[in-house]
Amino acid sequence: MYFSKKNMEPVQEEQTSVWMCSKEGCSCWMRENFSLQKSPLCPICKSEMVKNSKMLPLLNNHHKVN
Repeated sequence: MYFSKKNMEPVQEEQTSVWMCSKEGCSCWMRENFSLQKSPLCPICKSEMVKNSKMLPLLNNHHKVN
């Protein structure tokens, strides 16, 4: 039998706006464009979330929040 690795193209990443939990010790975060609220609470510990940015793989969200 012969197994080979396919040449996979690298995943495109970009600087992305995210919400990060403000509570120390909680590592929860979410992409801003996937959030359902304008200023969400952490879904894990219910603390306030603050805007930040991360290098993340490119994803498109086609649903707009009103």
